[in-house]
Amino acid sequence: MNFKSLPQLLDYFKEEKTCIKYYEKLRWNGKPVCPHCSGENPYKTNRGYKCSNNECYKKFTVKVGTIFENSKIPFRIWFAAIYLCTAHKKGISSVQLSIDLNITQKTAWFVLHRVREMLKAQAPQMLGENNMVEADETYIGGKEKNKHFDKRAKPNEYGVIKETKSIVLGLIERDGKVVLKHISKATKENMVSFVKKHIPEGSTIYTDEAIAYRGLGKVYTHDTVNHSLKVYVVGNTHTNTIENFWSVLKRGIYGIYHQVSDKHLESYLNEYAARFNARKTSPFENFNTFLSQSEGGLLYKNLIAND
Repeated sequence: MNFKSLPQLLDYFKEEKTCIKYYEKLRWNGKPVCPHCSGENPYKTNRGYKCSNNECYKKFTVKVGTIFENSKIPFRIWFAAIYLCTAHKKGISSVQLSIDLNITQKTAWFVLHRVREMLKAQAPQMLGENNMVEADETYIGGKEKNKHFDKRAKPNEYGVIKETKSIVLGLIERDGKVVLKHISKATKENMVSFVKKHIPEGSTIYTDEAIAYRGLGKVYTHDTVNHSLKVYVVGNTHTNTIENFWSVLKRGIYGIYHQVSDKHLESYLNEYAARFNARKTSPFENFNTFLSQSEGGLLYKNLIAND
């Protein structure tokens, strides 16, 4: 199997047993392992497996311990959802996914959040070892006047309403990968600590002249471009790569999802970063890579808590 489109994927995964066999091979490489105690050599049952460890002796299937656990949705639908979420450059809404896969919008919303939980494992830990890196921040959110009345920012003592938008910090390699983070404030502490976490000392980094980036020159080769003077490129010094990524991110959020709460913003950033970082590989390779990162889970009650 080396599919290049959704119909080819669905043609291959026609039956649930084919999906289960494929996922077992990908997850366990033909040697099932108990997700409860990590015991090996479980024996086969009518509905899955049973641990041979006398201290455990629990039943399980290949779904246990993954994003698919406790889901009654067939693997075929899950696989199609993973493909659609990761292949569309700007993502897919839960409303559209529910129509495409003939499931409820509530189910589609939960499926997409579980897929995003899987995609967060794709974030690279270090950037810039052999490349130049750009750093920048952007602001996500609509204008106060367009929000529901009870969600608008209140005017201060002078009657001035301050725009309240979510701040996203991004680091991107030129012709490489991106790392994103939702931060509470655009402070030097938040921004520089994130840069140091993902970029090794001695790397070359380009930013604008925001005060929060001052001091990076002590650790990196740090060059800046002054956007306030309408200067955008000086030789190799620019932040055009990250600015281009911001345009894709914002068009996706505003055009596909319309609005994203602060609580879930990090999950959407995981989605956009993982999709961008996998842009040079084939749909088949991406499908296998993402599917192999499906360990872990996400409970619906935790997802909607404090909403």
